[in-house]
Amino acid sequence: MKRAFFSILLITTFSISAQNTYEFLRVDISPRAAALGGSFTAGTGDANVINYNPAALKQIEGSPFSANFVKHLLDINFFGVAYSKEFTGIGRFGASIRYGNYGTFTEADEFGNKTGSYGVNELAFTAGYANTLAENFYYGANIKFIHSSIASYSSSGVAFDIGLQYYIPAQLINIGFTATNIGGQLSTYSGETEKLPLDVSIGASKKLEHLPVKLFLDFHRLNEDKDEFMKRFESFSFGVELDLSKVLTLRLGYDNKKRKDLKVGDFAGLAGFNAGLGIKINNYQFDYAFSSYGEIGALHRIGISTEL
Repeated sequence: MKRAFFSILLITTFSISAQNTYEFLRVDISPRAAALGGSFTAGTGDANVINYNPAALKQIEGSPFSANFVKHLLDINFFGVAYSKEFTGIGRFGASIRYGNYGTFTEADEFGNKTGSYGVNELAFTAGYANTLAENFYYGANIKFIHSSIASYSSSGVAFDIGLQYYIPAQLINIGFTATNIGGQLSTYSGETEKLPLDVSIGASKKLEHLPVKLFLDFHRLNEDKDEFMKRFESFSFGVELDLSKVLTLRLGYDNKKRKDLKVGDFAGLAGFNAGLGIKINNYQFDYAFSSYGEIGALHRIGISTEL
């Protein structure tokens, strides 16, 4: 019997606590966002915001382009690109592509005899739009088309994201809300319909007035059922961005859910902690992020952004 189920298991466990299909949609492709612990619901300033809050597109200036790479665990790799452009009198549009490759697997029969090999891949294309609702108040929406293939099995789906952002200039505070991955499968792997990883999040960012520091705080998965109301807020993350100079930026972040999920017994090590750097050279922004998975290992992300 062919063992495509092993790949399905891999896809649903690399994110540690998967309960839905297309869990790769939760992976932080952006090195900047990852270094901040994924606290980017109120993030602004680069094309990757489309994957976190479509409303944030409206606070972008120019026409930025970003390309990113994620070295995940084992042979898992992710790639992503994002772009945004303003159309006068119409609004701001954005687009992104995310691609995940899980490596090549050996295919065998019920006796363990090798019969071939197969790959596992996932892809999401996102198109977004954002505009101004009122002064300093922005709205946005995405549509995304998703495809996943495991050996001879495949699945496709469509999902929507909606988002809001409100900027308070006097306090240098940005507040964000998103509901992401609202949708379903158009076709299934084997006839059984699975849910998408719906995520309702709120977040805020604060630029300190007299310091080159920006703080970020997010609460994720607020839609998930919990026995107690306060447990809905356990999936939080926070980060800090420090501009050391006009060229160099330091970022640190923490993801509470990842730390809980990656804890082995009473030991978690540095699981859930993240760090990164941003370096700006002329019109190019280079970003790197390190994300600890504790005893399991670590993820590395690199990215380059520029103006087109």
